[in-house]
Amino acid sequence: MDDSIKLADAFGRRFPYLRLSVTDVCNFRCSYCLPDGYIKSGCEPFLSRTEIKRLVGAFADLGVKKIRLTGGEPTVRADFLDIAKDISLLTGIRKLAFTTNGYKLPEKAEAYLDSGLRHINISIDSLKPKQFEKITGHGRLNEILKGVELCLALGFDSVKINTVLLKHLNDQELDSFIEFVADKPISLRFIELMRTGGNHAYFNDHHLSGSAVTERLIQLGWSLKARGHDSGPALEFVHVKSLGSIGLIAPYSKDFCKTCNRLRVSSKGGLHLCLFGEGGFPLRPLLQSDEQREELKSMILKLMNFKKSGHFLHDGNSGATPHLASIGG
Repeated sequence: MDDSIKLADAFGRRFPYLRLSVTDVCNFRCSYCLPDGYIKSGCEPFLSRTEIKRLVGAFADLGVKKIRLTGGEPTVRADFLDIAKDISLLTGIRKLAFTTNGYKLPEKAEAYLDSGLRHINISIDSLKPKQFEKITGHGRLNEILKGVELCLALGFDSVKINTVLLKHLNDQELDSFIEFVADKPISLRFIELMRTGGNHAYFNDHHLSGSAVTERLIQLGWSLKARGHDSGPALEFVHVKSLGSIGLIAPYSKDFCKTCNRLRVSSKGGLHLCLFGEGGFPLRPLLQSDEQREELKSMILKLMNFKKSGHFLHDGNSGATPHLASIGG
């Protein structure tokens, strides 16, 4: 056990991983998240570059070693690269990652790498151009696939693809996705559609259990890989004949929360102890000066006592999260 990780809860779990949303704004209209596009709520601004630096510095002091920048779509922020550079220079941060929809990725990939972002997750929900456009609202699949190839060529430490499992929309593409990574060192992760406050009807129409993926992978001779110490919740499968791997994130599976190792901070400074919790604890008041650092760390440690053993999705309770873009998924 790494004693440098001071963030722990009452259930013995430690938290070396922070998902930090830098904006709620997204320029895609994914049917499972923001089918009507981004709609601004409230007038409070997103955390500033200085506030973000103070926040991440405090979490690094508490043993957080991995930061993932999320949104919305994080790259729409004009100062996104500056934020990444600031974080990459902080002592204690060993892994800086981000999740993106891949918008203009061929043009921007090199700048992302130069800013210190060494790990990239790209959302691709179909390998069929027309179906991709139907799901995301954008006909940019070929551009994004070119961006994936460029990221591999540039030498990112890891290139991952996120694919939300959607019954009747992409569930017939399972074998195509498996074949897609066969000759590429990519980790592709299928993510079960999660119920949120605003997608009940959509969830009922399109939710597909991750067991369908597991059954198919086992049928094709794939085997389960051991989890890394800072890995997310994905079960990772490998095959001797595939350069890539296939992961599964299945929040409705048994004991999903037992390996939880991540915390979330929203774009306006709320600490979310669970993606499906009842709201965030405001940290922004303690991000206004460097002199507040010890008070901020003390507050974060105190709030860990409120983390529950797991979510309540099985009870039909998805918490206060209206959609995944609101706190970065």
